[in-house]
Amino acid sequence: MSESAQETFLSHLFELRDRLVRSLVALGLAFLPTFFFASELYDLLAMPMMRTLPEGSKMIATGVITPFFIPMKIALMVSFLVVLPYILYQAWAFVAPGLYAHEKRLVVPLIISSTLLFFLGMLFCYFVVFQTVFSFIAQFAPKSITVAPDIEAYFNFVLGMFMAFGITFETPVVVVVLVMTGIISVEKLKEIRSFVIVGAFVVAAVVTPPDVVSQLMLAIPLCILYEVGIFFARFVEKPRAEVEPGAGQ
Repeated sequence: MSESAQETFLSHLFELRDRLVRSLVALGLAFLPTFFFASELYDLLAMPMMRTLPEGSKMIATGVITPFFIPMKIALMVSFLVVLPYILYQAWAFVAPGLYAHEKRLVVPLIISSTLLFFLGMLFCYFVVFQTVFSFIAQFAPKSITVAPDIEAYFNFVLGMFMAFGITFETPVVVVVLVMTGIISVEKLKEIRSFVIVGAFVVAAVVTPPDVVSQLMLAIPLCILYEVGIFFARFVEKPRAEVEPGAGQ
């Protein structure tokens, strides 16, 4: 590796470090106010489960520090969501120098759409999926047992589902970026549609509870969002073909 190439590589590493530090600082600042509402945030997060439990039932905490530690984790999760647009901006700003001029103009729309889609995925999971899944589980629970979920197990389950649906709803953005950067074409995306559909159901079977309803609730939106991504990708594919190499430099 030449000296100039080493300097360029090191400058990229330093920039990446700086943007990571900025993101962590923003996360820390957002955590301070949410810390004081950690218990209330957990009660809000637990509401879908509590609605399906028998009247008077409560969750349990089997660990000594779990009643304190889990609400703190939820406060950190909320803090991350608050600063998510800023974190996404830092990520896009890091890769922006390698983009074409017309691609740079799409950074702000992509940040906004990425944030909104991630939140939309979480809201869909919270209001639709959780209610359906927890009601389904409650119906099949034997009458001879008392359902008392552990708060740590519940948090891990909820966090995993939030991430699964949040990332799933980012599919249109991923498709648009892949086409915009020339990694794949719209025609190729259409050709592999059948493989994507099969992959969607495989992913849904892995990340969701073992019931058909919740798997369909993840796989079907993923397939629909893939088609939405293909539709919008058509508007960014043609301009790239018309831009000469180096035009964005």
